[in-house]
Amino acid sequence: MVFQVRSGVLNVLSWQRGSDGPEADKWMLPGGYLSPNESLESSIRRHLATKVELREVSHIEQLGSWSDPGSDGDQWQVLTAYMGLVASSVDPVLPADTAWQPVDGHPPFAFDNAAIVEQARERLRAKLSYTNMGFALAPPAFTISQLRDIYRAALGHPVSATNLQRVLVRRGELVPTGGQRPSGAAGGRPASEFRFQSTQLEVTDQFAVLRPPREG
Repeated sequence: MVFQVRSGVLNVLSWQRGSDGPEADKWMLPGGYLSPNESLESSIRRHLATKVELREVSHIEQLGSWSDPGSDGDQWQVLTAYMGLVASSVDPVLPADTAWQPVDGHPPFAFDNAAIVEQARERLRAKLSYTNMGFALAPPAFTISQLRDIYRAALGHPVSATNLQRVLVRRGELVPTGGQRPSGAAGGRPASEFRFQSTQLEVTDQFAVLRPPREG
C-alpha cells in the first residue's frame, strides 16, 4: 500500500475491483502474486509499476503478514503487506480504475484492506516521530510551512512550524539549500528553502513522540 500527501490530505493508492466476484466494485490496495526467484520488495515495485504505473516510490518497508482464512474471498492465502511513500511533488498518471483516496473518509475497502491501511497509518505516525521518514513524503526542497503541512496531514493533528523546524534541525535531519521562495501576496520576508540531510531511513531520536498540542 502507498501513501502520499496531496493538497494537504493523506491519501492511499487504491484500485477498484471488477463487477464480478466477491466484494464487487469495492476498492483494494494494489498488489499481486510473487513470481519465482523474486524478492518481496522487487515484487511490490513490479506490481506498482505494471498495474498502476507508479514507479517513483521514495521509501518502502514491510508492514506485516496476514493469514486469516477468508481474508481474500474463497482463497486461503498468506498476505504480506508493504508500506510505500511517495513525495508530494510526484503526480503520476494512473489507470482509469486506480485513484488516490483520502485515508479519512475513503470508500469501502474489500476484505481486510481497511485494517491494513489503519495499521500502516499508525506505523507512519510513529516513524515520523523518531526517524527522518519525512524525506519520503516531502519534495526535494521545501519551506518549513510546506513541511509543516505534510506532517500535519500525516500525523492527523496541528503542527507548529517553529517547533518542527527546531526539532528537525536539532536532530540534524534538515539543512538549508541556500534558496528562497518569493514572498506571497500578503508580503513578508522570503521563505528559506530546506532539504532533508539524508534520503535513507535513519533513527534520529528513538524516544521521541510528536504529540498533538495541548488544549487550552
